[in-house]
Amino acid sequence: MSEIRPQRGLDEIRPYVPGKPIEEVKREYGLEDVIKLASNENPLGPSPKAVAALEKALQEVHLYPDGQGYYLRRAIADHLGVAPEQVVIGNGADGVIVQACLAYLDEGDEVVVGRSSFPVYDIYTHVMRSRLVKVPLRDYRLDLEGMAGAVTERTKIVFVCNPNNPTGTIVTRDEVEAFLKSVPERVLVIFDEAYYEFVESPEYPDTLRYIREGRRNVMVMRTFSKVYGLAGLRLGYGVAHPETLAPLWRVKEPFAVNRLAQIAGIAALGDEEFLRRSVEANRAGRRYLYGEFKRLRLFYVESHTNFVLVQIGPEAREVAERLLERGVIVRPCTGYGLPEFLRITVGSPEQNARLVAALEGVLAEMG
Repeated sequence: MSEIRPQRGLDEIRPYVPGKPIEEVKREYGLEDVIKLASNENPLGPSPKAVAALEKALQEVHLYPDGQGYYLRRAIADHLGVAPEQVVIGNGADGVIVQACLAYLDEGDEVVVGRSSFPVYDIYTHVMRSRLVKVPLRDYRLDLEGMAGAVTERTKIVFVCNPNNPTGTIVTRDEVEAFLKSVPERVLVIFDEAYYEFVESPEYPDTLRYIREGRRNVMVMRTFSKVYGLAGLRLGYGVAHPETLAPLWRVKEPFAVNRLAQIAGIAALGDEEFLRRSVEANRAGRRYLYGEFKRLRLFYVESHTNFVLVQIGPEAREVAERLLERGVIVRPCTGYGLPEFLRITVGSPEQNARLVAALEGVLAEMG
């Protein structure tokens, strides 16, 4: 019997595995109360202004959304100080990654990434039958000098996750400046800045300035999932020169960003009070986790995000499983090439305290 054969090269793809949903853990372990500190969601919930806008918009869900996202793109542009034609929207920042790969990668092209970075880059590089070039991190940070050195005649895209997921580290303004000087202008450099709102370091680069200055091989991606608390609506965007974005519009799904997401995104951009509270709560929660990890004598990587990478040891995956039994979901980092580490989202004060108590109990049990 003949068979329908999938695309060549799919065997190279390891599907993205998100953190277990709360409901699944409740069913699997017979628990009533479960907290999830695995997916870097906002413990304060969604932006209240976004929720109010959504409530008003529910009666219009029978209508297709604006495929071009005119009002949302204008709001993003006003917020960032760029032109609307320099903005593309996507079904999450993931959607922009997909658009960029579909638009620019040919079979045999090369994509340069950090060895321990966001795995969605890997997936769509393989989908396009392009070659992934992974550069080891240096002290848990992206090695931009090494990444520049990995660029060849076949390189088409370099993904720079800044802050990096899952390490939470940043590359600096000076490092980015030197990197862009050394990368050929035929190579598209995509800065994934999903967590940039949490960064308070004065050394963090203003990558949008390269776009404002007219540079065509720089794209900046951001999301509404983290600081604005809209992960369930899937809304992200990319910023670049209009001519750089033109191929993305050609491959974009007609209605990739739904009506509710667009309306919520516009409202969230105007919710400066919620943004401030989210950043302050995250700062305090991160400081608490640092102190507790020190007390437990666990190495951690200082983070510029709403998560912390902590070293457990060879038993990290088992520790994560035992935490599930106690109703606490965290993220093992084997899929990121860091098998001894867990990535832990900064939660509410109550969630953070519960996480620490559960972790301390599991470590004591395991000796």
